Amino acid sequence: MLQDKGPDNGTENFKKGFLSMRVAIGSDHRGFHLKEKLATLLRAKGFEVEDEGTTANESVDYPDYAVLVAKKVSEGSVDRGILVCGTGIGMAITANKFPGVRAAPCTDEITAEISRRHNDLNVLCLPADILSPRILERMVDVWMVTEFEGGRHSRRVKKIHDLEKRNCKPEESSGS
Repeated sequence: MLQDKGPDNGTENFKKGFLSMRVAIGSDHRGFHLKEKLATLLRAKGFEVEDEGTTANESVDYPDYAVLVAKKVSEGSVDRGILVCGTGIGMAITANKFPGVRAAPCTDEITAEISRRHNDLNVLCLPADILSPRILERMVDVWMVTEFEGGRHSRRVKKIHDLEKRNCKPEESSGS
Protein backbone atom coordinates (compact mmCIF):
# COMPACT_ATOMS: atom_id res chain seq x y z
CA MET A 1 0.00 0.00 0.00
CA LEU A 2 2.95 2.33 0.48
CA GLN A 3 3.30 4.68 -2.45
CA ASP A 4 6.51 4.23 -4.36
CA LYS A 5 8.32 7.53 -3.97
CA GLY A 6 11.59 6.44 -5.52
CA PRO A 7 14.59 4.66 -4.07
CA ASP A 8 14.41 6.45 -0.71
CA ASN A 9 10.58 6.15 -0.52
CA GLY A 10 10.19 9.91 -0.12
CA THR A 11 12.71 10.70 2.58
CA GLU A 12 14.39 13.10 0.14
CA ASN A 13 11.40 15.35 0.94
CA PHE A 14 13.05 16.03 4.29
CA LYS A 15 15.46 18.21 2.33
CA LYS A 16 12.70 19.94 0.32
CA GLY A 17 10.58 21.94 2.72
CA PHE A 18 9.67 19.56 5.51
CA LEU A 19 12.70 20.70 7.49
CA SER A 20 10.96 23.84 8.69
CA MET A 21 8.20 21.75 10.25
CA ARG A 22 7.68 22.20 13.99
CA VAL A 23 6.75 19.06 15.91
CA ALA A 24 5.63 18.83 19.53
CA ILE A 25 6.26 15.47 21.20
CA GLY A 26 5.14 14.05 24.50
CA SER A 27 4.85 10.78 26.38
CA ASP A 28 3.89 9.17 29.61
CA HIS A 29 6.28 6.98 31.60
CA ARG A 30 5.71 3.92 29.38
CA GLY A 31 6.64 5.91 26.29
CA PHE A 32 9.51 7.90 27.79
CA HIS A 33 12.42 5.94 26.30
CA LEU A 34 10.84 5.76 22.85
CA LYS A 35 10.07 9.50 23.00
CA GLU A 36 13.73 10.22 23.74
CA LYS A 37 14.75 8.19 20.67
CA LEU A 38 12.08 9.99 18.67
CA ALA A 39 13.37 13.44 19.68
CA THR A 40 16.91 12.48 18.64
CA LEU A 41 15.66 11.05 15.33
CA LEU A 42 13.58 14.12 14.45
CA ARG A 43 16.33 16.58 15.37
CA ALA A 44 18.86 14.60 13.33
CA LYS A 45 16.58 15.01 10.33
CA GLY A 46 16.41 18.76 10.90
CA PHE A 47 12.95 19.14 12.42
CA GLU A 48 12.29 21.70 15.14
CA VAL A 49 11.21 19.61 18.15
CA GLU A 50 9.34 20.87 21.20
CA ASP A 51 9.55 18.20 23.89
CA GLU A 52 6.60 18.51 26.27
CA GLY A 53 7.75 15.70 28.56
CA THR A 54 7.64 13.58 30.54
CA THR A 55 11.26 13.81 31.62
CA ALA A 56 11.65 10.43 33.33
CA ASN A 57 10.15 6.94 33.41
CA GLU A 58 8.40 7.50 36.76
CA SER A 59 4.64 6.97 36.67
CA VAL A 60 2.63 9.92 35.31
CA ASP A 61 -0.84 10.37 33.82
CA TYR A 62 -0.89 10.34 30.00
CA PRO A 63 -3.65 12.98 29.64
CA ASP A 64 -1.38 15.61 31.21
CA TYR A 65 1.11 15.25 28.34
CA ALA A 66 -1.42 14.68 25.57
CA VAL A 67 -3.02 18.01 26.51
CA LEU A 68 0.28 19.88 26.13
CA VAL A 69 0.92 18.56 22.62
CA ALA A 70 -2.69 18.67 21.39
CA LYS A 71 -3.14 22.26 22.55
CA LYS A 72 -0.11 23.36 20.51
CA VAL A 73 -1.40 21.57 17.40
CA SER A 74 -4.91 22.97 17.92
CA GLU A 75 -3.61 26.53 18.31
CA GLY A 76 -1.26 26.19 15.33
CA SER A 77 1.94 26.90 17.25
CA VAL A 78 3.33 23.61 15.86
CA ASP A 79 2.61 21.83 12.60
CA ARG A 80 2.24 18.31 13.99
CA GLY A 81 2.40 16.35 17.19
CA ILE A 82 3.58 12.91 18.18
CA LEU A 83 2.50 11.23 21.41
CA VAL A 84 3.80 8.00 22.91
CA CYS A 85 2.23 5.83 25.60
CA GLY A 86 1.84 2.09 26.10
CA THR A 87 -0.76 1.59 23.37
CA GLY A 88 -1.27 5.05 21.84
CA ILE A 89 -4.98 4.75 22.53
CA GLY A 90 -5.29 6.95 25.63
CA MET A 91 -3.17 9.66 24.06
CA ALA A 92 -5.39 9.65 20.94
CA ILE A 93 -8.59 9.85 22.97
CA THR A 94 -7.25 12.83 24.91
CA ALA A 95 -5.75 14.66 21.92
CA ASN A 96 -8.99 14.37 19.95
CA LYS A 97 -10.73 16.54 22.56
CA PHE A 98 -9.04 19.61 21.01
CA PRO A 99 -10.50 21.48 18.03
CA GLY A 100 -8.80 20.69 14.75
CA VAL A 101 -6.78 17.80 16.14
CA ARG A 102 -6.97 14.54 14.26
CA ALA A 103 -5.12 11.94 16.30
CA ALA A 104 -4.94 8.16 15.99
CA PRO A 105 -2.71 5.33 17.09
CA CYS A 106 -0.65 3.80 14.28
CA THR A 107 1.28 0.56 14.54
CA ASP A 108 3.06 0.21 11.19
CA GLU A 109 4.15 2.08 8.07
CA ILE A 110 0.89 1.46 6.23
CA THR A 111 -1.35 2.93 8.94
CA ALA A 112 1.08 5.84 9.33
CA GLU A 113 0.96 6.61 5.61
CA ILE A 114 -2.80 6.19 5.21
CA SER A 115 -3.45 8.33 8.29
CA ARG A 116 -1.73 11.23 6.51
CA ARG A 117 -2.93 10.56 2.93
CA HIS A 118 -6.59 9.95 3.74
CA ASN A 119 -7.25 11.54 7.14
CA ASP A 120 -4.75 14.42 7.28
CA LEU A 121 -3.71 13.15 10.71
CA ASN A 122 -1.84 15.87 12.59
CA VAL A 123 -1.10 13.95 15.81
CA LEU A 124 0.51 10.54 15.54
CA CYS A 125 0.02 8.32 18.61
CA LEU A 126 2.54 5.55 19.04
CA PRO A 127 2.39 2.35 21.14
CA ALA A 128 5.71 2.09 22.98
CA ASP A 129 4.89 -1.42 24.17
CA ILE A 130 5.05 -2.90 20.66
CA LEU A 131 7.33 -0.69 18.53
CA SER A 132 11.01 -1.36 18.06
CA PRO A 133 13.34 1.59 17.38
CA ARG A 134 13.75 0.40 13.76
CA ILE A 135 10.00 0.33 13.11
CA LEU A 136 9.64 3.67 14.90
CA GLU A 137 12.15 5.32 12.58
CA ARG A 138 10.52 3.97 9.43
CA MET A 139 7.00 4.89 10.57
CA VAL A 140 7.98 8.41 11.55
CA ASP A 141 9.86 8.92 8.27
CA VAL A 142 6.78 7.87 6.31
CA TRP A 143 4.35 9.89 8.47
CA MET A 144 6.41 13.06 8.35
CA VAL A 145 6.84 13.12 4.55
CA THR A 146 3.43 11.89 3.47
CA GLU A 147 1.17 14.67 2.29
CA PHE A 148 -2.61 14.81 2.52
CA GLU A 149 -4.10 13.48 -0.72
CA GLY A 150 -7.09 15.83 -0.73
CA GLY A 151 -9.84 15.07 -3.26
CA ARG A 152 -12.63 12.90 -1.86
CA HIS A 153 -10.71 12.76 1.44
CA SER A 154 -11.03 16.55 1.84
CA ARG A 155 -14.80 16.19 1.79
CA ARG A 156 -14.62 13.58 4.55
CA VAL A 157 -12.22 15.56 6.72
CA LYS A 158 -14.50 18.60 6.29
CA LYS A 159 -17.45 16.54 7.54
CA ILE A 160 -15.45 15.72 10.68
CA HIS A 161 -14.59 19.40 11.10
CA ASP A 162 -18.28 20.35 10.70
CA LEU A 163 -19.32 17.76 13.32
CA GLU A 164 -16.71 19.18 15.66
CA LYS A 165 -18.01 22.72 15.19
CA ARG A 166 -21.62 21.67 15.84
CA ASN A 167 -21.03 19.35 18.77
CA CYS A 168 -18.03 20.76 20.61
CA LYS A 169 -18.90 24.09 22.09
CA PRO A 170 -16.04 26.26 23.33
CA GLU A 171 -15.75 26.54 27.08
CA GLU A 172 -17.45 29.61 28.46
CA SER A 173 -15.29 31.77 30.61
CA SER A 174 -16.55 32.06 34.14
CA GLY A 175 -17.33 35.60 35.18
CA SER A 176 -16.31 36.74 38.63
